Amino acid sequence: MVVAPLTLSSLAVATLFVAALPFLIYRRLRRPLALKPRDAITGIAVFALFAMVIERALNDYLLHRNAATATFLSNPLAFVVYGALAAGICEEVGRFIGMRLMLKRAAAKSPAATHATRADDGTALTYGLGHGGAEAWLVGVLVQIQWILFAVFENRGELDGYLSNLPADSLMRIHLILASLTPQTAGIFALERVAALVFQIGLSVLMWRGVRAGWRAILPLAIVLHALVDVPAVLFQAQLVPLAAVDAVYALGALIVAGLLFRTFRRPVAVA
Repeated sequence: MVVAPLTLSSLAVATLFVAALPFLIYRRLRRPLALKPRDAITGIAVFALFAMVIERALNDYLLHRNAATATFLSNPLAFVVYGALAAGICEEVGRFIGMRLMLKRAAAKSPAATHATRADDGTALTYGLGHGGAEAWLVGVLVQIQWILFAVFENRGELDGYLSNLPADSLMRIHLILASLTPQTAGIFALERVAALVFQIGLSVLMWRGVRAGWRAILPLAIVLHALVDVPAVLFQAQLVPLAAVDAVYALGALIVAGLLFRTFRRPVAVA
């Protein structure tokens, strides 16, 4: 079986778009909003540690290594609740800690820097681009590049030799996935990753405002909102809702959040 050239080119374009989007937004808004790269680096570090290390280790233990929890979480409803809360708790606790450290770093630098940091949301936007951009790359772009390479090897008739160390059933599953790829698949991938980036920026702005205001309820609120964002995806993973419904919900939600963010950042912040 062969992956159509149109499909392969669509996947490549979608992957390049998702990969470049965080950098393009940062470059466009860097001067008007006085964005600082260290805030994005903090977001990248938090996502890498709390989502890619801590959350994955937790999922591996509870879903695979612990027989009791694995059996319990095999129930679709339990899996949906766990999947949404695990992502929300791990990422939002990390975001909370990262932003508290950012405020303390500004306070240690100078009182004037602390006042400037507390006075604008550009820090939250930069952090969100780092956090969401890391997610786009680690969860989306790198995985998509792997599938593009698989498609190239498939078209050359070299995939079986390249993946000769895999079991036969796993290799067959890869062949079936490649056969199911279409240009629409590339569009769905781009939609999901752009929506995720928008949500991460929105959650970062919310958390930043709560942290700088000293609002104690901000962490549980952010966890609940993050969990709600993840519910449609987890429902799809549990095969309880179709992908089209999930994408429609994410597209609508991303448009609403993007509109709110646009209203927040449409006026450049005055920097002392």
